[in-house]
Amino acid sequence: MKFLEKLGIKAKNQGSSTGLKWNSTCDQGEINVISPADGKLLASVYLASKDDYENLVETSQKAFKIWRKVPAPKRGEIVRQIGNELRKNKNALGTLVSYEMGKSLQEGWGEVQEMIDICDFALGQSRQLCGSTIHSERESHRLYDQYHPLGIVGIITAFNFPVAVWSWNAMIAAICGDVNIWKPSSKTPLTAIAIQNILAPIIKSNNLPEGLFSLIVGRGSDVGETMLNDQRLPLISITGSTRVGRHAAEVIARRFGKSILELGGNNAIIMTPEANLKLAVPGIVFSAVGTAGQRCTTTRRIILHESIYDQVKDLIVKAYGSLKIGSPLDEANHMGPLIDKGAVKDYQNALKALVEQGGKILTGGEVLEGDGYESGCYVTPVIAEAENSYPIVQEETFAPILYLIRYSGELENAIKLHNDVVQGLSSSIFTDNLQEAEEFLSHWGSDCGIANVNIGTSGAEIGGAFGGEKETGGGRESGSDAWKGYMRRQTNTINYGRTIPLAQGIKFDI
Repeated sequence: MKFLEKLGIKAKNQGSSTGLKWNSTCDQGEINVISPADGKLLASVYLASKDDYENLVETSQKAFKIWRKVPAPKRGEIVRQIGNELRKNKNALGTLVSYEMGKSLQEGWGEVQEMIDICDFALGQSRQLCGSTIHSERESHRLYDQYHPLGIVGIITAFNFPVAVWSWNAMIAAICGDVNIWKPSSKTPLTAIAIQNILAPIIKSNNLPEGLFSLIVGRGSDVGETMLNDQRLPLISITGSTRVGRHAAEVIARRFGKSILELGGNNAIIMTPEANLKLAVPGIVFSAVGTAGQRCTTTRRIILHESIYDQVKDLIVKAYGSLKIGSPLDEANHMGPLIDKGAVKDYQNALKALVEQGGKILTGGEVLEGDGYESGCYVTPVIAEAENSYPIVQEETFAPILYLIRYSGELENAIKLHNDVVQGLSSSIFTDNLQEAEEFLSHWGSDCGIANVNIGTSGAEIGGAFGGEKETGGGRESGSDAWKGYMRRQTNTINYGRTIPLAQGIKFDI
């Protein structure tokens, strides 16, 4: 395939790179990367060893000592060059994202565009790493705070956004003066290797140190655990399940490290009687079936007022009937496959549990077979009637399953249902009523890290800080002031007077 050749993907690939050099380890096992689109082998990757990891860390430590001294705007210039190279490779890289992961081609290209956008954002941010000057209580003193680089940032990403989430972290960390070691999902390692190939000429042409952007493909139980326990990595950013995040947070906290956790979501949309249905239905459908329901911001619950319940139900079921499911490389299709057969099994188990707990499937629920569906990873998206209290509704199933939940009375009843889950990532309300919209966004409204009005729960922009609350983890990535998480804060006091007055008016004569 030409796009694989353009991105430097070989039949067999090494699993560890310092940015300029690839390792030669071949005795730790090999991953065969199978496309969920057609079940075909794309390529294979040799797993890295603990020795490879140790080499990356030592190389990264040396790189950090150089990189932290580079002025932040000049770091931004490197990020600008990365954005330009991504522009040149957008078509090929987006196609690889689609083919390796299974999301639609438009979403694959969109993910690469998101990388380009964060490069542009980080370039501007490189001139805005601002601290504050504070008025001192002592005469002839200046009090201020500033931010310094942390060191090596570990980035552990999931399969559903195989390159964008890395860029949210890596580009912001880079302008902050940090270096990074990336451990991608073993389900989508080829896109990570492609990124390393795109970065290498930039590192070389600018005479940058190797170890600025490093990659390691290895077992979570081996390399992943080593990263979590490594005191040389002051910050680790992890995207994954709540179970994985809870374990990681405990391990990192024991060594007093820092973590950014982007974990599960159980996102809901509230629809009041004053919702604009022409806006709502398209927003709901994309948020529910985009990436085959495999986004942490996927809409999983619709909380509908009883007065519009049947009308909205009929509209959504009708809209689902027009969805085209098939190869993600065909732009005419709306939804591609799940990532693998394990995800299909989770989808089936969730539907079985739903029915056992009293739910009703309105449409969908099939595993597709026949021409075009040879991989066994294609399913039909589900709309089901359920109660918010069902155990299966309280969980996050990474699949296109949408639960319709009825509420009566005032908006506060809907908000109570909305918040009555352990996850807290993204949320939305559809209403043309200003008071309802503001109540949803108030202190007693949505308890999520992201709250929207008249748009769906997915599709967050890079300019805002991305992250959630409760068991979603509480970290923030991407825009706004998320950059502060990649730096250490320092408070400074300068006495430019001829005496040394103490704080709080304390007298200490000697």
